[in-house]
Amino acid sequence: MPEKPNVIIVNCDDLGYGDIGCYGSEKHRTPAIDRMASEGIRFTDFYMSASVCTPSRASLLTGCYPKRIGFSRFVRDGREDEVVLFPGDCYGLNPREKTIASILKEQGYSTMLIGKWHCGDQQQFLPTNFGFDSYFGIPYSNDMGINTLGEEKINNLNYDRVLSHPPLPLLKDKQIFQEQPDQANLTDKYAEEAVKFIRDNKDGSFFLYLAHMYVHLPIYAPERFLKNSKNGPYGAAVEHIDQVMEVIFDELRSCGIDNDTIVMFTSDNGSPEIMGGSNEPLKGRKRSCWEGGFRVPCIMRWPEKIKAGRVSGDPVTVMDFLPTIASIAGAEVPNDRIIDGRDIGSIITGNDDREYKALPFYYYHNNNLYAARSGDWKYFTDSPDYPEALYDLREDIAETTDLKDRHPGIVKDMKKLLSMARIDMGDDLEVMDGENIRPCGRELDPKPLTNYDPDNPYIIAEYDMTCILDRLRELTMD
Repeated sequence: MPEKPNVIIVNCDDLGYGDIGCYGSEKHRTPAIDRMASEGIRFTDFYMSASVCTPSRASLLTGCYPKRIGFSRFVRDGREDEVVLFPGDCYGLNPREKTIASILKEQGYSTMLIGKWHCGDQQQFLPTNFGFDSYFGIPYSNDMGINTLGEEKINNLNYDRVLSHPPLPLLKDKQIFQEQPDQANLTDKYAEEAVKFIRDNKDGSFFLYLAHMYVHLPIYAPERFLKNSKNGPYGAAVEHIDQVMEVIFDELRSCGIDNDTIVMFTSDNGSPEIMGGSNEPLKGRKRSCWEGGFRVPCIMRWPEKIKAGRVSGDPVTVMDFLPTIASIAGAEVPNDRIIDGRDIGSIITGNDDREYKALPFYYYHNNNLYAARSGDWKYFTDSPDYPEALYDLREDIAETTDLKDRHPGIVKDMKKLLSMARIDMGDDLEVMDGENIRPCGRELDPKPLTNYDPDNPYIIAEYDMTCILDRLRELTMD
């Protein structure tokens, strides 16, 4: 048996607040995840620190706001600024950053990342440089490879970048294992790697970070899920995620380490609400600062430690993962830098009767600070993208009723919080540089991991993009 508890984080891609049965979905069958919630704790007010994947994933690993670590916007010569990394980008996570993996590795843990990384694809930015003993997966989003969608259709929507990507690399540690892998089989490969890692490390302590490609588009789900889905390919992908959770729990039981393992399940940001995804009952979607962009499912299970069937409305964030996991493993949180998360172990286990007071939460997109939450109040500062407004999230989860005129004192307090955040981390809306930010990493001579070879028999699957194009047209008219 392990001396210290094992840790498994399962992070989905673009899975919305309303996509899981225990969060209200009637379209998707998720018995394993629903059972996980009934045997553990489900959070109703859990936040990612960004509404897109690159910054939120860096935040998960480091316990910091993306703005804190230089991961809120990437400026490139000759191309528009972006909030996510692309193949061959010069940017990546700074090698000086401490991650959950590096902290646990120092405690004697075996560590592995399976799936999506998206914190830089240059050699010095790959996972094995950040505390992971091994890596198996795609280093960025699964749409950043060869695509079969017609150029004319894409150009009509100014969405032609997908055609410019090199072949999708599947990595084993730092080596290319395969170019342009069959995505319909990839999740099963991830599950196999997870089972092997658990079996190989059942007698010690381990950290497994499983970062699904689902339900990011394009979706290539196996036929066995497609034929039974009530919500097309999207529903098939969600139910495939659920099966992988059942495989993991079955393996933990078979190895006799179920009680010694905390499993955390979440998503990197809200759903774009394309192809059947849902953030209901929240307002907004991926890339927005409404709740639907930032608030996501989060479930934790740890038999005999987490009381079964609990539901928590405490506002907590993905940045709390690092200090909480460090505490569970008996490790120290780095004290030579600012860590924005805090230990929520007492909330998870329910062993502390003291009233929990949440930290303020800041909604950044790009380098722009649009909103803050304190307690049940959420305040939007006036900007070209969002009008000034105040919402009571406990009574108005869908952000429908602006209360700023009724509560001028609350508005005043929220403005003070935003001013403090601007001084601390900066804000382009106010043209302010932060006092306590750190740079991301940068490679002076970046190169993509793969290059297109016209003679290579790549696996290029057909994909019906009709409904995606229709939804994109709708979004351009919003």
